[in-house]
Amino acid sequence: MARILAVDDALAIRCAIEHILTTYGHEVFLFENGKEALHFARNEDVDLVITDLNMPEMNGMSLITSLRRIESYKRIPILIMTTESSDYKKKKGKSVGATGWITKPFTEERIKSALNKVLS
Repeated sequence: MARILAVDDALAIRCAIEHILTTYGHEVFLFENGKEALHFARNEDVDLVITDLNMPEMNGMSLITSLRRIESYKRIPILIMTTESSDYKKKKGKSVGATGWITKPFTEERIKSALNKVLS
């Protein structure tokens, strides 16, 4: 199964994501902000990143921009998971390297569907 880096400042979201992903056999690495996640990414490779957009320390857009500068992260899928759904934010996300968008609140089925699209 996949190694997945999940980043969200809300503990409840991190716990929900971890539960869903581990249920499907994935190995999950959780962080509460982009700065911590970036530090991890400089030393570890993953198959997928799921990141919140609005976080303290380093937001999702900055995290994606920084991850895309790391050779091993240039081609892996990165999904933004947020309550925001404006076309402007989605276009900005794509422009910095996001692969897709998951709108909160999410369901297990929506997460599973997104993973099937980007990991297959």
